[in-house]
Amino acid sequence: MIPKDIASLLKKNLVLDVLKKPLSPSTYKDYFAALLYAEDFCAQKRSDFQLRNVTLELHEAAIYDPPVKKKRAQKDDKIFVAFNIYSVPEKPPFLLSRDFVFARRSGSKNKKFQGVAYRVKKSNMVLVEFEEEFYAQHDPNRKYDVSFSFNRVCLKRAHQAISAASRGLFKHYLFPKNAIRKKERSSISGSIRCVYNNPKLDMNSNSAVHQILSFKGYPPYLVEGPLCVNGDGGLKNLSKTGRVVQEAILQIYQRSSSNCRILVCFPLNSTGDILLRSLKEHKIPESVMFRANAAFREEDDVLIDILPMCARDGECFSLPSLGELKQFRIIFSTFATSFRLLNHGITAGHFSHIFLVDSSSATEPQTMIPLSSFAIKNTTVVLTGAPDNHPSCVRSDIAGNNGLRMSYFERLRATNIYSTSNPTFIAQL
Repeated sequence: MIPKDIASLLKKNLVLDVLKKPLSPSTYKDYFAALLYAEDFCAQKRSDFQLRNVTLELHEAAIYDPPVKKKRAQKDDKIFVAFNIYSVPEKPPFLLSRDFVFARRSGSKNKKFQGVAYRVKKSNMVLVEFEEEFYAQHDPNRKYDVSFSFNRVCLKRAHQAISAASRGLFKHYLFPKNAIRKKERSSISGSIRCVYNNPKLDMNSNSAVHQILSFKGYPPYLVEGPLCVNGDGGLKNLSKTGRVVQEAILQIYQRSSSNCRILVCFPLNSTGDILLRSLKEHKIPESVMFRANAAFREEDDVLIDILPMCARDGECFSLPSLGELKQFRIIFSTFATSFRLLNHGITAGHFSHIFLVDSSSATEPQTMIPLSSFAIKNTTVVLTGAPDNHPSCVRSDIAGNNGLRMSYFERLRATNIYSTSNPTFIAQL
């Protein structure tokens, strides 16, 4: 929870003293904790926001299905409440999926009904699944007051990750200074002239794959280029950056011993699903890949050919037993969901390679969730990011103006070791 002295300063809109100091190994934990506190305070403040005298319409979920639908039978038993969160002049809260929504009849002090939000961005509509009692008493002619609360789980995981990243080992990942990359003799390295699986790889892409195959340990390797997936709807495909990640994973899998384990993390579920599908199409067996999902991810949101590589327990996505989980060669997860792997018993050092895909779109604490949980001295870490791409989910102006909108990728890119564009540290696609 936010310490009282920090909350008092944030209430006065004052910047915390630690944020006025340069970011360094000694200030790292307190610096990012302060940014997260500012973000948390802003979210709590937004909880006071209310929509008043709102009409809540009932809709079947199917009417909001995308035009290009996967071949899956539709659920017709789920009813959502829909309303436009931008229907008032005040600045509304920034809602994320699974944030809580409360509705109470306007002018009444009766029970508040609790629901869970599902944001539909294109129409500015918010879909809410309420408890059954709400639907039993709902009258379309009634007006409601709607209020919000926010799920703090991701903030909690970010705090834990920042704390873990403050260990001595991580200064080499967080503040790398080596000007020379020590090459490792490896069974998966090969000639830079090697012909890879994808004929679309140009010389820069070829070189990037070669570099990824030929080193171990810190500092991370950066791949600067477009975000990994291009396109919308059913036309999504891998970009040049995505093809480099795809080829590197294919080569590690095909050339390495069964001791190599790969973790692929990303900010958006759709990115991970498209990348996983592309590897499946390149004949990596389903049996060696696993897609870790947030417990309450909607099943209809998952590509139908990816579902066999997921685990479910009733209505929730789950993880298999620890023994089964350890047998997978490649695991896919969002940054935040990777914490489930740690809670399930996967330890630091289990993964030989960690790919932090589209890390320029995530805040540094989000990126630290998988990195601080699983990287050790000899872990090969690869970050991809796009120029001028920044995290979009920052709510607090204090946090955003003092570093939370600068991603880990962008911060590393500006350091001496990467700014010289040395190809042993960074590929520019």
